[in-house]
Amino acid sequence: MRSLLLSGLLALSVLINVGCILPIYSSSPDTRAKELIYTSEGLRHIPDIWERIWGLDAPDFATPYRTHGGVI
Repeated sequence: MRSLLLSGLLALSVLINVGCILPIYSSSPDTRAKELIYTSEGLRHIPDIWERIWGLDAPDFATPYRTHGGVI
């Protein structure tokens, strides 16, 4: 039982550090830049989604300027 537990801990520690041993991205600078752009493309939209969820992109109706509603 002890050897099974120790081997499980060893396997877990190896799986945690596998990104350090095996590179995630390519070694070519051009290919690596393209992979990083593809990876970060989804993360670029997070601030816009956050503002839309909390209504921060909505117009402020407490403005001192009178605006035309569009119907004459």
